Amino acid sequence: MAQFEVSDIVRALHEVRDEWRDSQRRSREPGAREFPSRDALAQIVESLKGALFPMRLGPPDLRHESEDFYVGHTLDSALQALRVQARLELNFNARPAPRPASEIDAAATEAVRQFANALPGLRRLLDSDVLAAYQGDPAARSVDEVLLCYPGVLAMIHHRLAHRLYELGLPLLARIVAELAHAQTGIDIHPGATIDAGFFIDHGTGVVIGETAVIGKRVRLYQAVTLGAKRFPTDAEGNLQKGLPRHPVVEDDVVIYAGATILGRVTLGKGAVIGGNVWITDDVKPGASVTQASLQNNSAPKPGSV
Repeated sequence: MAQFEVSDIVRALHEVRDEWRDSQRRSREPGAREFPSRDALAQIVESLKGALFPMRLGPPDLRHESEDFYVGHTLDSALQALRVQARLELNFNARPAPRPASEIDAAATEAVRQFANALPGLRRLLDSDVLAAYQGDPAARSVDEVLLCYPGVLAMIHHRLAHRLYELGLPLLARIVAELAHAQTGIDIHPGATIDAGFFIDHGTGVVIGETAVIGKRVRLYQAVTLGAKRFPTDAEGNLQKGLPRHPVVEDDVVIYAGATILGRVTLGKGAVIGGNVWITDDVKPGASVTQASLQNNSAPKPGSV
């Protein structure tokens, strides 16, 4: 059997970790885990998906007569585990001004309680997303196929959960939940984005929706659409200013076709149709249709103006 100098590598990795902790002003004191666990969040989300849709995303041997028992047991376990992760995030965030452990525990418990109470409303929103996908795709044979197979629906399940965590002051947990879906689907939705009912992402790969985007009812997106920021303002010291509204507002009943890029705090008016592969940095009027041809015609010089 080959021999490796593992002890030397362990020692070198220890030195690298210490350098990082010093540069980030982290404690070198031994102690328990400081950060939420991506693996733990993955298990929690899988349990929550089963509790939300027990007969389709729950265990394969589940029967209708056991549905409520399964949901209750699964929810209790998932929420207890989520409370542990919430406590880790809140405790880490409190490092600059440490708070009593009892206060952190109470805050984590209250956040998870509010999250749990929101689940019925999230299920209704997700039902509207599933229906939008079924009604908007002629290839869809059933709502069950949509829920089980469509990457856009999977991304929205994660987003609905992540957005509520984000609202409750748990942005790191929210981002982990969102990134789990991003890794599986290629759909990148920041948990801060506000998305109303009946949202449908068809195909989905390459879709990017930024943190401050606001999306209305019955909006439909296709693959490779970007709702992004146009510029990133900085403060007097050159640091990025965070949290400013910088992503598009998409009003009700808008359709955005594949490859379109919409940048900045622009508004796409109600019922607008955005064609494929266009680049938009200005407001679009309600009901307007924007295509590559229309953009080229608008930018061309008028007769006599040259």
